[in-house]
Amino acid sequence: MAKKYIDVMDTTFRDGFQSVFGGRVLMDDFFPAVEAAKQAGITHFEFGGGARFQSLYFYLQENAFEMMDGFREIVGPDANLQVLSRGINTVMLDTGSREMIDLFAKMFKKHGTTTVRNFDALNDVNNLAFSAEMIKKHGLNHEVVVTMMDLPPGCKGAHDVAFYEKTLRNILDSGISYDSVCFKDASGTANPHKVYETIAMARKLLGDSVHLRLHTHETAGVSVASYLAALEAGANGIDMAASPVSGGTSQPDILTMLHATKGTNYNLGDLKLDKILKYEERLKECLSEYMIPPEATQVSPLIPFSPMPGGALTANTQMMRDSGDLEKFDSVIAAMKEVVERGGYGTSVTPVSQFYWQQAYANVMFGPWKQIAPGYGRMVLGYFGKTPVKADDEIIKLASEKLNLEPTTENPLDISDRDENKSIAHWTKVLEDEGLETTDENIFIAGACDQKGIAFLKGEGPLMIRKGKNNNSGEAEMAGNYTVVVDGKQYSVQVAEGEGDIQIAPAAATTAAPAAAAPTTGGAGSIEVHSQTPGNVWKIIKNPGDIVAEGDVIMILEAMKMEIDITAPKAGKIASINVNVNDTVADAQLLATME
Repeated sequence: MAKKYIDVMDTTFRDGFQSVFGGRVLMDDFFPAVEAAKQAGITHFEFGGGARFQSLYFYLQENAFEMMDGFREIVGPDANLQVLSRGINTVMLDTGSREMIDLFAKMFKKHGTTTVRNFDALNDVNNLAFSAEMIKKHGLNHEVVVTMMDLPPGCKGAHDVAFYEKTLRNILDSGISYDSVCFKDASGTANPHKVYETIAMARKLLGDSVHLRLHTHETAGVSVASYLAALEAGANGIDMAASPVSGGTSQPDILTMLHATKGTNYNLGDLKLDKILKYEERLKECLSEYMIPPEATQVSPLIPFSPMPGGALTANTQMMRDSGDLEKFDSVIAAMKEVVERGGYGTSVTPVSQFYWQQAYANVMFGPWKQIAPGYGRMVLGYFGKTPVKADDEIIKLASEKLNLEPTTENPLDISDRDENKSIAHWTKVLEDEGLETTDENIFIAGACDQKGIAFLKGEGPLMIRKGKNNNSGEAEMAGNYTVVVDGKQYSVQVAEGEGDIQIAPAAATTAAPAAAAPTTGGAGSIEVHSQTPGNVWKIIKNPGDIVAEGDVIMILEAMKMEIDITAPKAGKIASINVNVNDTVADAQLLATME
């Protein structure tokens, strides 16, 4: 009797890169590994979407559409190239308008996508309907998703088999068109027994003909057991990655799963150990210069207490490492239990995982519930849809007061459609004003990435990657060539180990970044406005001398893939702006003063 064929999706080049490097891997560095994967017989890849869309514009100064075209050219016309989309967010930072969601599907179809995996972190089926319609309209396969996790110990209210059955039945009853179904566990915390019961339930509801998948991460250490449980329960497909971006915060390794299924009745994609080994050796060569954070390679027993997705964990720890407060990581993880419980049990996957992290971080840094992270506050108030259970009344009231917003049950798409800043017409005008070409691609880049998208299109964005030979200890060998900035001037520095000479010369003009303007400081006011979290200054809205009302947005930070509004604590006049656009700021850093 033939073994049951299991479709394998290789997540190396999307989720693997996001989980280990925060998505920051240059296409010319990894394209040779794509060719090696093709030669190994892999025909199903996750190749874009999710945070890997914005990371190219934010950090790599590469065009995601060009990357997707190049990927398709390597693997050929028949490969199944899949992207990750966040329902009404698609790959944008915030809820999109209906016309921007339509443009998303149009552009991703044009640039080589076969399948869109479409999820909503709140498991609000209303948030899946319109994006599903646009995905099918443009001729893409639609993989509809139920998002999973285990609740932190002691919590009850959602994320059991009955909850997932209710969500799946809502999808089926809604009439949403789909080609496959995926249960997605971004934090890797769903225990294998629950996985088995959930997949068995889904198989019974869906029948034998529907393609059914499980996606998980190794973060909590149970991914291999969960995949075996899913296969036993009737799953048709699983997701895996290749070393050195497998395991840890990423998906289980392909070789590991081939080993785990020896002697079973499962054929994992007709893949062979010797060919996968050659592919992984080529990938290791391609990524040899990239710094792998130590936490990306580890299983963490703390994760079920949070739960923190693998794709967000390293982005958050790198941010804390940059701001010098990584020692507070365990405290933030511990604080997430209350944040999850009182926030309504949305699944800890983007963007909700960022909301949880930001609120937990604020609770640690500023005291419990002294601050409300804007994304978290808008979530509990209903601006992203309906949470699985109602958020805590006290937190809803606090968020309403802090953000000056009333709770809502309105469709988030209707709210976005009224916002002219989320319209194609708005971004067309912005591009025209900047002297940039108004192609569909440029409109979507600008709409999805805002000012950082415009900076990319103008060639003004910074290149931000972490390279340095990794020795598996989390430390980097410092010998090599570096570019440093001193007083706004760039220098090329050659560093040698031991007593070697150090050569310094002005950096080549082609690598020089434009010098930052001085902050627009005026006389310091008596009211200080500080950052709530580390991040980067995305946009400065107000200038010295501007009159503001309480709650007016002074500037916007970007941290962990989300916009964070910095608002006026009371009515008054802006006295000084103490930072620039693109500055990196630490927690509690002075951003502006008022009088």
